[in-house]
Amino acid sequence: MPLGIVLRRVPGVTHWVNHVWKAVAVLPGAGPADWKELRRDGEAVEFHATTLPLELFRTDTEAYLHGLSAKIPSIYVVMRHSDGDKPLDIVLTTASPYEAQDYADTGEELVEKIPMPDGLIAWIREFIELHHEDEVFVKRRRDKHRVDFTEDGKGDARIRQVSDVYRAPGSKETVH
Repeated sequence: MPLGIVLRRVPGVTHWVNHVWKAVAVLPGAGPADWKELRRDGEAVEFHATTLPLELFRTDTEAYLHGLSAKIPSIYVVMRHSDGDKPLDIVLTTASPYEAQDYADTGEELVEKIPMPDGLIAWIREFIELHHEDEVFVKRRRDKHRVDFTEDGKGDARIRQVSDVYRAPGSKETVH
């Protein structure tokens, strides 16, 4: 589903930062846009920056369930600072809080959380109902192989020595 990304530019609060950018809304089903000005309120300006597809994957339904169960279900927008003519490159939109966390952990991307519109919540919930399969927890069992019978304290087999490598340092016995 195409999602239009709305960014708001407000003046910076220090003299080191001219403007602060924040993702404030998504527009489900939006058409193409290239930094189209939507609204101006004093010095605050909102732009329809771009439209990106929101892709859902069957393997991520657990993450989508987790996201929808939050107090405020959200869409995450991943952005990078741009050296070009646009202030930010918008990389990705995702409904998965796990994927958003992965991008946030790198420190190279900005991840903004935007409240999800009701129509988008219904669309994602329908996708989950169609594709979600609960995974049964299977406790891993230890192998029956006994590792304590093997003598692995002898060190490297290519080196001849009288005793094992864990002998007391005061022992001066060596084989020549």
